[in-house]
Formats: sequence, structure tokens, C-alpha cells
Amino acid sequence: MNIAKVIKYEGDNTTFIWKHPCEDFNTQTQLIVHESQEAVFYMNGQILDVFQAGRHTLETQNIPLISKFFNKVFGGDTPFHCEVYFINKTEQMAIKWGTDSKIEYMEPTYNFPLKIGASGEMTLRVADAKRLLIKVVGTEGKLTQAGLIQKFRAFLMLRFKTYLSTYIREKAINIFQIDEKLTEISNDLHQLLMNDFSEYGVSLIHFFVITIAKPEDDSTYKRFKDLHFRQYADIAEAKLQQKLDLIAQETEKQRIILESEGMAAKRQIEGYTYQQERGYDVAETAAGNEGVGEMSNLGIGLGMMAGVGGAVSGMVSESMSNIGNSNIQITCHKCGEVVPSNAKFCLKCGAKIEILADNEMICPICNKKTPKGNFCMECGGKLKNNCPNCGKEVPNGAKFCLECGHKMEE
Repeated sequence: MNIAKVIKYEGDNTTFIWKHPCEDFNTQTQLIVHESQEAVFYMNGQILDVFQAGRHTLETQNIPLISKFFNKVFGGDTPFHCEVYFINKTEQMAIKWGTDSKIEYMEPTYNFPLKIGASGEMTLRVADAKRLLIKVVGTEGKLTQAGLIQKFRAFLMLRFKTYLSTYIREKAINIFQIDEKLTEISNDLHQLLMNDFSEYGVSLIHFFVITIAKPEDDSTYKRFKDLHFRQYADIAEAKLQQKLDLIAQETEKQRIILESEGMAAKRQIEGYTYQQERGYDVAETAAGNEGVGEMSNLGIGLGMMAGVGGAVSGMVSESMSNIGNSNIQITCHKCGEVVPSNAKFCLKCGAKIEILADNEMICPICNKKTPKGNFCMECGGKLKNNCPNCGKEVPNGAKFCLECGHKMEE
């Protein structure tokens, strides 16, 4: 006959609470508790002690040999009842949950009634063994994951539906964007549900909302869904078109800037301004209009050139005198070479041919066109050259005085 026994856990890891089948055991029975467990010792219907990991000796009122004779008074049963419950303290992960019916609420963005479902997973762990035994287990032999969820289903669904519908309304979460908020929803609902679980001695370690079931077959839902996505598609298309327009504008600006810089560089190299270039184009067009029938066109061209500077006026005058006779020759102001009237550059020295009005001349110092006078308006250099012998004015570049023949100093 076994006087004392060894009591240890013989259940699986998916069980929260497991009652050892050995009851009314004798004193000095050995209790083995693992690191991931607690053992609750009941004697005479009361929790006498809670044992942590290790080996423990249980003291009962059931004494070998003596209890055998004493029990006869009670028909063979001992009046000193004792039992042991093992509590699994590991975190029970991936426990699935789901709503048993649809959650009805008013969609906050488009304000239409909506029914949705939800499901996910959670992680539970026993936090207070005594409270769980008294409030949930009672005298049952064990409590598994499925059994715990079954017992908690009513209050879990009631709390969850209330929390979720209120949360969506307060946060104004759009049903068509709710999947983006699943992490935020899970974290906030976890905080709300923790107190509800702890009331029964269970710790809610994690709570995840993984899926929100939308009423895809509902006609009202479909209509607002089409409206929502069409609205955002229009906004995206408008933003794209605006971006393309900005790119086109910047490209056109860059083209104009580069073109302007190129023309400015060209004029600087060739030694003329924008106004002179326009005047040259107008004068050249006027000079090319030959015959009596073109004189009216020439008159219109002259009217358009009324505000152009002296250089352009001189060029127009020269062009008028050369109508019908393009073989008239002019002299280069730099080297004195005779060149055709329609030439733009000297064939000998390459200098640009300047068409001068009667009141204009070329400065001998800077080679720029300037009104006749004593000094150049471009560089300030002296324009008149007087003979040191007779005092008469001598043309610039002349080697001898036209009046007295005196040799001019170079």
C-alpha cells in the first residue's frame, strides 16, 4: 500500500488550469511544481496555500493506518478532503477571437448606417490564480483555451462591440481607410479590454484586430465606395496635371533664358545691340523692296522705324538712296577700303560696316558710333583733329593737312 504519493502536472501546454485526479491523499505527499506553474492546495474546501516552483511536502489530516479505521465511521470516505490545482503561467499565444454578429454603427465620414465584423488574435496569461479559480473554474477539472474563450465570449463581445463602434465614431475613422488604422485600433482597444480581463484574474498581454469584414454586397456601401475612390482619383489626377504644368513652365523658362543668353553672347561677340539688330533687319527689308509698286510698303516700314536711334536712321537713309542700285560702294571707316553697299563687314580688315547718318561718325579711339562733336559719347575720347600748322580741322586718319599740306603726327 502506498502511504504517500507524488503529485505533479500531467496536462498539456494549452491548458490554463488542471486539477490533479488524486484527492484525499495522505500527509507527507510530495508535490512537484515546474517553473512555469503554480499549485493551489485545497483542504476542506478552502485554499490553504499556493506553491511556487520546487518540491513541497503536503501536510494533511489523512494519517496512514489511523485514517483507515477513522473513515469507517463515514462509510469509507475521509472527512478531510484535499485536492491540488495546477496553474499554467505561460503566455497562451495566438488565441483566435471573432465577433459572433455584425457591429452596427453610423459611418462618420459619409453618415450612412453600416454593419461590419471583426476578428483577430490575442495572448493571455493567468495573473491571479486564486481569482480565476474562484470566479471562473469553480469545481471543474480543467480550463483550456477553448473553455476560457467560451466563458469570456459574452462579456468580450459586449465590451468589444461597444468599444470599437465608439472608437470609430470619436476618431472619425473612414470605413474605406480603416485598414490603415488596424495597429492603432488594436493598441487602444487592448488598453480598454485589459481591466475587463484582469477582473477575472487573467492578463491580456496582446490584442490584435487583424480583419475588419466590410459589407461588400451592400448596395449603399458600394455607392459610397465608388464615390470615395472617384473623389481621390480626381484629386490625384489634378495634382499630377498641376505637377506636369509646373514642369512645362520651368522648361519653357529655361529655354527662354538659354535662348536670350545665347543671343546676348552673339551680339557681344559681333559688337551690336538688340535695337541695332532690329533696325538692321527693318532697313534690309526696306532695301530689298524694289520697284514703284513696293514704295507704299517702304513707307509703312519707315513709319515703324520712327523711334529707332541714329544708327538705324542713317542705315534707312542709305538704303533709300540705294533703291534700284545695289552696286553703289561705301568706304570702311577703319581701313578706308571701298566695299559694296550691301556688305555688312569689310572684305579687307573684317570690321563691321557701320551705316552713318549725316550727324554721326566713328570714334577713332573706341571704334563706336557717336554723334559728331568734340568728344566721343562712348569713351570720352577727342573727336576733332586740328592741324598744328594752320589750325584747320583735319579728318581723322589723314596723314597730311588738306589746307597747308603739313604732315600730321601719327
